[in-house]
Amino acid sequence: MDQFISTFLTEKKFQQLSSEFPRYYSTLINNTGGILSQETLKGIQADLREGKLKDMVEKIQKSLVEAQNAPLDVAVIGESGVGKSSFINALRGLSHEEKESASVGVVETTKEKTPYQHPKYPKVTFWDLPGSGTPNFLPETYLETVEFAKYDFFIIISSTRFTYSDALLAQKIKNDGKKFYFVRTKVDNDLYNEERSKPKSFKKERVLQQIRDHCLANLSHIGVPEPCIFLVSNFDLADFDFPRLEETLLMELPSHKRHTFALLIPCLSDSAIEMKRDFFKGKIWLDALSTAALALIPFMPFIYGFDTPEQEKCLGLYRSHFGLDDKSIKEIAQKLGTPEQEIRSSIKSLDFQSLVKDDEIVAKAKKCVESYCSLKGGLPSSVFQFVKVYLLRLKFLNTVADDAKIILQKTLEG
Repeated sequence: MDQFISTFLTEKKFQQLSSEFPRYYSTLINNTGGILSQETLKGIQADLREGKLKDMVEKIQKSLVEAQNAPLDVAVIGESGVGKSSFINALRGLSHEEKESASVGVVETTKEKTPYQHPKYPKVTFWDLPGSGTPNFLPETYLETVEFAKYDFFIIISSTRFTYSDALLAQKIKNDGKKFYFVRTKVDNDLYNEERSKPKSFKKERVLQQIRDHCLANLSHIGVPEPCIFLVSNFDLADFDFPRLEETLLMELPSHKRHTFALLIPCLSDSAIEMKRDFFKGKIWLDALSTAALALIPFMPFIYGFDTPEQEKCLGLYRSHFGLDDKSIKEIAQKLGTPEQEIRSSIKSLDFQSLVKDDEIVAKAKKCVESYCSLKGGLPSSVFQFVKVYLLRLKFLNTVADDAKIILQKTLEG
């Protein structure tokens, strides 16, 4: 059990906990950003200082609910042929030939703003927007025309040079207080062409640096100081700068939007899987802290307890978030040309009972102790519920994340 929770459960030095909570929470979510806003953190501090545990729990639970229900609208901007539609399809986990995919072609396919919902997470919408220099979308009125306010952030895409219109648009977005990111697509094509034309002198890292330097010089020349540029391939999202783009977006989004974005991160590399694992660890800690505080009150664990149906639901959600739900497993098997049962045999998180099963006598004893503690409330109940929720959720999360790495390896080998 971590130090903060130990102090919370055993010593109840609320003044001390109040001052330590922001620092401790910041350390906990250092790599991914958390879902608590600064305002909520200050409110939790005040509640701890005054010993108002119920109010603290309400703030945490409200933040968790808001995070789980937060919509996310992503604007993807660029001229025809730069790879916008391919980029959107990749983020949505769709091939170009699937029914719901964004249209991809050599002729202009985006003449007006077009929304594309994520097939798995309907609260997420990617907006395919034409470049700001097209006849219907002039730079001077572009943001008003595309209804600027509805988007959470903007991705400005080019496959060659960024234009003056791109720079002007970026400045307008910045002035209105929102984030934008420059993405240079089709890097794999550049590498292929360079290697083919100069097979003896070709060096991948040198070519990538040349592309990056060229983009930086181009954007600086047209008026964007110190631009942040991400080099990507729409056909290999695990390579180049895409992982860095994911990490940057996760850290820079508003706190209540991070949970929604974390769900979208495709498990295409070990680093992506670890990023998702780290993010959900922070959420598990908040869930367990809320449960521990509520369990101090008699009978509360019977109302808000982490019982078997909730446990099974929790495991199912983790499997879905890491691409190991039944539909995804079937798609993986088809892609690899492997029997579905062979894939399933590699996934430990499919066996719920094995993850929660205890010796029969131990299980009965634990159930009796839990019921007795829940009736009484107080410290024993709080400790029991924290350990149960924290350790079991963490076990589910780690098992699923490890399974995702195994399936990723099989996919790469296939």
